[in-house]
Parts: sequence; C-alpha cells; structure tokens
Amino acid sequence: MNLSAQQHWVFDMDGTLTLAVHDFAAIRVALDIPPEDDILGHLAALPADEAQRKHAWLLEHERELAVGAQAAPGAVALVRTLHAKGCRLAVLTRNARELAHITLAAIGVDDCFDVADIYGRDEAAPKPDPEGLQLIARKWGVAPEALVMVGDYRIDLACGRAAGADTVLVNLPENPWPELADAHYIDCAAMLQALS
Repeated sequence: MNLSAQQHWVFDMDGTLTLAVHDFAAIRVALDIPPEDDILGHLAALPADEAQRKHAWLLEHERELAVGAQAAPGAVALVRTLHAKGCRLAVLTRNARELAHITLAAIGVDDCFDVADIYGRDEAAPKPDPEGLQLIARKWGVAPEALVMVGDYRIDLACGRAAGADTVLVNLPENPWPELADAHYIDCAAMLQALS
C-alpha cells in the first residue's frame, strides 16, 4: 500500500485519534453486562425501556470522557497534514456522533472533519460491520477499496477488511492481527513519517 497516494481516510476515534480512556470492564459492570458480551450488541438485544435507560447512562458517561479527551501521539499532526493535502477525512466510531464532535474539538481537529463525514453508532451498524465504510464510500462517490481505515483495535481492521478497504493499525507496539492489517505503526507520528 502506497500511503502517500491515498486520498480517502477514515479514522476510528477513541484510542486512535485520542488516548484510550474507556474502561470497558467497568462499563460492563455498571450496566450489568456479562464480561464476554459486546456492549452495544448486548444493549441492542434488551427490551426497549431498559435499553433506552442504559444507553442514556452510557451517553452521559462517554460525554465526560469526550470533554477531557487528549490527542494520541502524532494524531493532530497526522490529521492536519492529510487535511492540508486536500484528502477526504471521516470518522467511524462506535461512540455517538455528538460525542465525536466534542472529542474532536477537545483535541483541536474538529475543523478538519465535515460534520456529515462523522459516523457514530446511530448512523451505521457498529464496527466490525462494514456498513459505515460503505456509506462513507457511497457519499464520497468512490469504491470502498479507495478507503483507508485507520484504527487501534481488531474490530476497526475487521471492518475495513470486510468493506475491502486498506487497513492501518496504530498505537500498539506490535501487531497482534497481521492478517487484518495492511500496515502497522507504533503511533500516528510514525505513520505521518511514513507518509513523508
């Protein structure tokens, strides 16, 4: 994959553009979700009233995290460099869209993303489902294969792979999912260096 030739970038947010702060084990305890269950999948299977109550709690918990978000090493420079080159940039997150706006503002890159190019858990089926990438590709008028999905976890890479996009793993010292990542960088600063 020739990174410098890529024009259509989709970023995971939490743990990719920001330092990872979600304590998913604690969230599961607070919401009475079994340790092995996917949080969003579990909530989707609940009766409507209970799901609504638990989603409201999750939204408020994540709002506090969004306000205090800190950029991952090199993330701001990477995003600003791609934006300055005229690349299309999107966010695909399992978080809520409104909180993605707060997070991007907190780290100082909200001006680099069109509001309509931020897809949260209410705009598309949560990753690893490829629907979000497919929607972004359709909106931008390109094939999903023209996209690059950048993330810090297996579900980001699996989402990209399922859509046919190139995949980049960042913010881990080693790559535990070589079959899913087309490229791996220890952080966004190293990825930016590779783009130069």
